[in-house]
Amino acid sequence: MLGCVMAVIAVFNQKGGVGKTTTCLNVTAALSIAQQSPVALDLDPQGHLTLASGIKNVRSDDSMAAFFKHKTPLAELLRDTSRGWQAIPAALELAKIDALLGSDPQAATLLKRGLNEDLSLTGAPIMIDCCPMLGVLTLNALLAADRVLIPVSADFLSLQGVHRLDSALNVLEIKLKRKIERRILVTRFDSRRKLSYEIFEKLKARFGDTVCNTRIGETVALATSPMHGQDVFEYAPNSPGAADYRALTKELWESGFFA
Repeated sequence: MLGCVMAVIAVFNQKGGVGKTTTCLNVTAALSIAQQSPVALDLDPQGHLTLASGIKNVRSDDSMAAFFKHKTPLAELLRDTSRGWQAIPAALELAKIDALLGSDPQAATLLKRGLNEDLSLTGAPIMIDCCPMLGVLTLNALLAADRVLIPVSADFLSLQGVHRLDSALNVLEIKLKRKIERRILVTRFDSRRKLSYEIFEKLKARFGDTVCNTRIGETVALATSPMHGQDVFEYAPNSPGAADYRALTKELWESGFFA
């Protein structure tokens, strides 16, 4: 993989349990292995990406909350991970940002301005793990992002949810007066179940090339690696989960998603 200008990728779905954090973590790890020096931002107050990246005991003033509350420059909040990429962790204080900034019409553009001022010269891809709510934090991510990656688990309820999410992004496009390029990723794919194939085919029929060809299987390694503060490539490098995320990152790269 060759060097690139900074691309900002928001990983978002309003439905929980679809592999959003797992996808953000392992795509970031795959980019790091490919010497792309990615940066991961955790915008979910639960801080699952932070923990999965091996970062513990985060103070509010050292987290994304400090950026939104105190205008701390993003560059000052960067933390090195043991796996070679940098991250800005989350803290529970992020849960208060909607109440603090929800009435400010300029609040939704804070992250975009912050990235341009502090991280635009790094040339590194930026991955954002969004919280599963369309509030101030997620709007910041979507307005700052060049592209959106939408994990969708291979089940009926997730299929219904992606239609609603696509409609919400279409409305947001009208307000922003720009196209939000997106890719849909099928996760928790069980090759033994007919339903998994049916969900994938329905998504392909509705969204066409927006749907990634790579599907992420439901494997033990992907479920357990975050418990150890590790990405799947560190925890189980020869596992099917590692192979899936390696293939996904390659597919996205070759399609220009990170450019």
